[in-house]
Amino acid sequence: MKRPKLKKASKRLSCAKRYKIQKKVREHNRKLRKEAKKKGVNKRVKKDPGVPNSAPFKEEVLREAEQRRLKEENGKHSEKKIGTDRNSKQFLCGELNKVIDSSDVVIEVLDARDPMGCRCPQLEEAVLKRDGNKKLLLVLSKIDLVPKENVEKWIKCLQQEFPVVVFKASTHIRDKTVVGGRRIAPSNEVLDRSRAAACFGKSCLTELLTNYASNLEKETQLRVGVVGFPNVGKSSLINSMKGILACNAGVKRGLTKSMQEVHILKNVKLIDSPGVVALPSNPPASLALRSLQVEEGQESVLEAVRTLLKQCDMTQIMLQYNIPDFRNSLEFLTLFAKKRGYLQKGGVPNTEQAATTFLDDCTGAKLSYHCQAPEKNSLPLYLSDSMVAEMQKGWDLSKLKIGNAETLRGNGLQFEKIWPNIIRLSGVLGQ
Repeated sequence: MKRPKLKKASKRLSCAKRYKIQKKVREHNRKLRKEAKKKGVNKRVKKDPGVPNSAPFKEEVLREAEQRRLKEENGKHSEKKIGTDRNSKQFLCGELNKVIDSSDVVIEVLDARDPMGCRCPQLEEAVLKRDGNKKLLLVLSKIDLVPKENVEKWIKCLQQEFPVVVFKASTHIRDKTVVGGRRIAPSNEVLDRSRAAACFGKSCLTELLTNYASNLEKETQLRVGVVGFPNVGKSSLINSMKGILACNAGVKRGLTKSMQEVHILKNVKLIDSPGVVALPSNPPASLALRSLQVEEGQESVLEAVRTLLKQCDMTQIMLQYNIPDFRNSLEFLTLFAKKRGYLQKGGVPNTEQAATTFLDDCTGAKLSYHCQAPEKNSLPLYLSDSMVAEMQKGWDLSKLKIGNAETLRGNGLQFEKIWPNIIRLSGVLGQ
């Protein structure tokens, strides 16, 4: 008996079901268009109408446009051939020079843990030789990692050359001005009272720059360039002054690739810059502290940690990380990896991950140490007494002294409560 054929299911839909599907599709497309409109990606690119036939000198205009296009293509090709990418030293130095040329005041940010190791004589000399009567201002950042007495000694030492402002940036800055999906106005006060969120020295630096800008004869904004070595806190300073996350900041070197202008006040504008390129002739401990050779692939993280541990007080390291006594850097990294749970297969300690964490603590704002200020400080060769007097002119030094004292008073309470264990590096760092 022949088996009857089974009828295939019909593809017909009821009108109600078809209309429902069409409605869902329309709603989905409407949602996509709405999201694209918010992101600004649905804007149609206007087509170039070209040069109309009735325009006079049409052939000359087209010829000039073609020559301009060929010139731009040749320029891009030559840049690729030379290798001037955004990570090259040539490009970074060019951006740094742009910041200096376009600034009325140049702020050199120094890590309070090692101020002399963060100074760049070539940079300071370049600022002094520039035209336009530029002012140089020193800012001691990360003062929460250094005892108050040590900061006061460095202020007394450095202010013999340039005006000095002490500063502690906030590392808990909101991303832009969006919280919970709604836009809010930026606040000048830091609500979070934790150590990372607290900011000290903002009012002092703001008042100093505002008074200097008001005394200038020109009506344009005061342009303030922020320069310094990597990981000294340039972008964090700008973010704290602005009150929002205006610049990328982190322990990784090279986050800032080019100059970036940030308006903080009506008459004051800050300019962020890439980190100063350090010479290989610097001391190994100073280069390891800024993880410069590690980032460039010239040194491993294990070698950098070994260099730093030679300068550290072992007792304070043990107190800081709550580990027992160790004999060398490998044993320290093994104990540190076990303490943090950095383990590989079979329970083998991951010393490389531990070394990276320790190096981030050193270059960032977690590990405390300090270098002693010299008792007698002589002026560098590029600086004379007349230049010192010129650099001090125009600033309200009496208010600056009062502002620094208030900043240290507020920061001292945070330091005494939260950061009692100090890891000291010898004074040879960065010398």
